[in-house]
Amino acid sequence: MESIGRYLRRTREARAMSVEEVARATRIPVISIERIEADHFDDLPGEVFVRGFLKAYARAVSLPMEEVLARYTASRRIALVTPLPIAAPARRTQQSRRFGVAIAFVLLLILFTLALSIVLRPRGHDMPPELSEGTLAKARTSLST
Repeated sequence: MESIGRYLRRTREARAMSVEEVARATRIPVISIERIEADHFDDLPGEVFVRGFLKAYARAVSLPMEEVLARYTASRRIALVTPLPIAAPARRTQQSRRFGVAIAFVLLLILFTLALSIVLRPRGHDMPPELSEGTLAKARTSLST
């Protein structure tokens, strides 16, 4: 089977068109057309551009686009690429999980102790002197006399 580049060149020459005429009609750079006709597709920008160039070239020389693309695909033997599954994030080891649980337990114990010390703090020592028991007794005796 004839390569896609030779097929396009033979068709262009049969229509008596120069490379420059095809370049003007398709707006594809001359160097890219020469690479297509030489079957140097790896020297072109990328797969999407190559397919676009081939469609434009086929239109310029009055060839069916589907046939040109089918020949290109057959010549390149493009395999369908299946995406790789996304790897699950690495699981934590048991040791690191235990360490996290221990830290959480210690923090909860500290918070519980702090809350308990606030709630159970003796209230008599932090009263102002005006409200303490000694002053209240003196105030009562002075009032009763």
